[in-house]
Amino acid sequence: MSTAGQLLDIRRAPHSGELLARGGDRAAHSILQRTGFVAVVRVHETYHRAPTGLTEADEARLGTEAVARLRTAGYRVECDEAFDTDARPAGYLPLGAGVAHLADLLRKATTTAEAAHVLTEVTAPHDGVLAALDDVLLAAAEFHDHLGDAADPHIARRLRYLADHHLRAVRTDLAWTRDAFADRHAAHPGRSTCTEQVPAGEPERSAVCACPPPCSVPPAPPDIVTVLRR
Repeated sequence: MSTAGQLLDIRRAPHSGELLARGGDRAAHSILQRTGFVAVVRVHETYHRAPTGLTEADEARLGTEAVARLRTAGYRVECDEAFDTDARPAGYLPLGAGVAHLADLLRKATTTAEAAHVLTEVTAPHDGVLAALDDVLLAAAEFHDHLGDAADPHIARRLRYLADHHLRAVRTDLAWTRDAFADRHAAHPGRSTCTEQVPAGEPERSAVCACPPPCSVPPAPPDIVTVLRR
């Protein structure tokens, strides 16, 4: 985690009195949103505000909880005195950590069979990740059906459209990829596991293993994903 990403500021804006949280990286933004803040995306920055309609006491609890959770996760937080706290709540792994683990497994897969096994958890028609996401979209649509505002039916239709068209396209393509991997029975040329065995017919007495030469294409920089707990 970079130094810049570790710095946050949680205060009331001096002119409007709004409770705002500024700074931090994407992981910190996830903590803020799980605490209850709302993201405000601007051209040059993303900051967070308290939801509308809260009482001052509710905002004080929100700010204090955010400070506690962020400091528990290792962030440096500057804040108004009203939000300062020594509390350090217990953490837990968010649900997304399990899906992120599937990406880690795919990056470590050495054969198409291993990759197919991982993608099965994503594409399984009954209880795969995408099936669960489809159910979430439909449940959110049902929630909007009878809320009563004029825009709610439109939002419900939009959510169903996303499930029926966009998510279905992702599910179809990934399922095809999974099945193609299952039929391919191939080792990844750049990820073969070293057996540390020398072929029986190897004439060179100095040979130590039968590994292929390293891939000529340099690997991409690793994507650092920090799983935070609250």
